[in-house]
Amino acid sequence: MTQLEAYYNKFNEEKRFDSRHGQVEYRVSMKYIHRYLEEAVSRITGVDGAAPETDVRAARSRVRLLDIGAGTGRYSVALAEEGYDVTAVELVRYNLGVLKKKGSSVKAMQGNAMNLKKLQDDSFDVTLLFGPMYHLFGFEDKRKALHEAKRVTKSGGVILVAYCMNEYGVITYGFKERHVLECVEQQRFTEDFKTISTPDTLYDYMRMEDIDALNEAEGLERISIISPDGPANYIRPFLNQLDEEEFEMFVRYQMAVCERADLIGAGAHTTDILRKVQE
Repeated sequence: MTQLEAYYNKFNEEKRFDSRHGQVEYRVSMKYIHRYLEEAVSRITGVDGAAPETDVRAARSRVRLLDIGAGTGRYSVALAEEGYDVTAVELVRYNLGVLKKKGSSVKAMQGNAMNLKKLQDDSFDVTLLFGPMYHLFGFEDKRKALHEAKRVTKSGGVILVAYCMNEYGVITYGFKERHVLECVEQQRFTEDFKTISTPDTLYDYMRMEDIDALNEAEGLERISIISPDGPANYIRPFLNQLDEEEFEMFVRYQMAVCERADLIGAGAHTTDILRKVQE
């Protein structure tokens, strides 16, 4: 068992998404996933959301979505239930087992984001690469995962890529949890506080220039980039104190500001929305 597998055998991914900070991330992400799935439906079938429900569901079945690093299937299962043709790839056997037990139509398989050898080129209309970039270390491994996502996505298709952000790691682990002095002593930060991660730390952290360099290397075109959770992870106790109406207003706030350039990068996660340029 790898260190990553041991971690996810204990980490409750389902519980994270049930939390309020997890719900913010999930709901904002779903807003954008739906936007590009609906775009694919319209492009492929000519059917839009105003069509009768039976026509919409039939049209959705012609749109193929790939979820790389699907975890326990929070996104995959929900989207399959909406009628989309969903394939999920997950490295950790425990997570894959939880996903399969949900009894959905998701075609789930074990696999590594850096080598999707079971999947053909140009197969999917929308590809999610949400979990793997958190745990891959170094430019080349991340590039391999992004390259594979690009390879299996159709020309003109959309890839959504999630990253853990550097400043959240420094502020939370370094200052909030008071590890900053030991991190400096152990040379885990550069002079300008860029995190130096290793596989032992499980998570790798990015800045905007790191993300831009990956896109340039793979020739991917950015549609937009968002902060799906914004300050939610920083203020977890305060989110939990909000009543339902106030919490719904916070979700509305985050949906309104998630594309603001002055806010992207400071949240825990960033989702880059890319198009595979037609060749």
